[in-house]
Amino acid sequence: MDTAMLYALRDPLGVPAHPIIFLILGVLTWALHIAAVHVLLGASGLTLVGALNKNAHWRRLADAMVGTAKIAVSVAIVLGVAPLLFVQVIYDPFWYTSNVLSAWWVIAFIAVLILGSLALFAFYGLNSKMVQTPKTRCPGAMIAAIALFLLVGFIMHALSVQMLHPEKWMQWYAPNGVVDASGRALHEYNFWRFGFFISLSLPVIGLWLLAYRRYLQGRSQEDVGYLDFVRGLALRLTSIGGVLALGLFVGWMLTLPNNVQSFATSLWPMLTVAALLLAVATPILLGKKLDQGIYGFVPFAVGAVALIVLGLLREMLRWTTLFGVHGYNPFDYKLHMDWYSTLLFFLTFALIGGSVIAYLLTVSWKAGQTKGMYVASPLVNRMGTLGIATLAIWIIQYFAIGLWVAYTG
Repeated sequence: MDTAMLYALRDPLGVPAHPIIFLILGVLTWALHIAAVHVLLGASGLTLVGALNKNAHWRRLADAMVGTAKIAVSVAIVLGVAPLLFVQVIYDPFWYTSNVLSAWWVIAFIAVLILGSLALFAFYGLNSKMVQTPKTRCPGAMIAAIALFLLVGFIMHALSVQMLHPEKWMQWYAPNGVVDASGRALHEYNFWRFGFFISLSLPVIGLWLLAYRRYLQGRSQEDVGYLDFVRGLALRLTSIGGVLALGLFVGWMLTLPNNVQSFATSLWPMLTVAALLLAVATPILLGKKLDQGIYGFVPFAVGAVALIVLGLLREMLRWTTLFGVHGYNPFDYKLHMDWYSTLLFFLTFALIGGSVIAYLLTVSWKAGQTKGMYVASPLVNRMGTLGIATLAIWIIQYFAIGLWVAYTG
């Protein structure tokens, strides 16, 4: 498609802050989102395996992982909003066109996600005592949940790939000169790319299990046999999953379109491979230190950094395609600086997000380290009060500024 046409599809109002801010935030929030997705898929898979197993350790793990999956699906949905919005702001000609071409699937995305979440919660509700009983009720619900989550991921994968092929839009919209406005087709996808991102759930959940194990070690009289079982499983998932993911990554790079094939031998794939290898090797390098201090949580932190590097690679491939091939430069988007909304975003993230997340993490940590009923200390209660207070102040200023602008503007 002609570059001038792509520029004509931009929002005439421009953007409220410099595009570099949206690019950076897009990478960081996408890394957080995809980490939650990988934990969701990995925990769901372990739940299913454990639910179909009569081994006591497997059933205890399944009981823990279904709770993890239940939280991860909510976190993945919430964190998925941010990178999607950032893409819509500076890549709107591409993202909206891809959505219109496959509008039926965009709408179905919401329905499929709801059904997948309902299936997960149904399994969770039916198997609240998985540790005490060797029988699992309705494992088909968990199978359905995993299948639906994979379908959701594939829809988003196809939409993301389609936006990178503006030269094919007219062919998809009017094949053989006949307009097809149904939006029923997914036109472009790469199973190597999709398989790579899905396979990362294996090493990520492996790293997550190491952190889970270190968390349990803080309890008194914890089952040593269970801890050894979790460690062995985590190391196997990390190493085997890492090898599988790297193989699929190579397949993705080898199947890049001809106009960006040189990207496969650029710096970014090499940095990504190095980051993934480091994440997989970290548990082995730490060895017995995994049982000491915060070292048990280090592998997952390294994995999170590796996902940020992967987010950079993903963004650089998009830049190479849209700017290098089609001449679209997001940095020259018309700028109408809105200091209020920009500052509000960062203050919301730092103050409200920081205080609330600090409270939730503190409660979760202390409750997990306590046998029986956990009673919060006065300090922890004050942290909760601070979180509620900052949220109340935010709501008040939001409506106050809105009413002021509405009646004085």
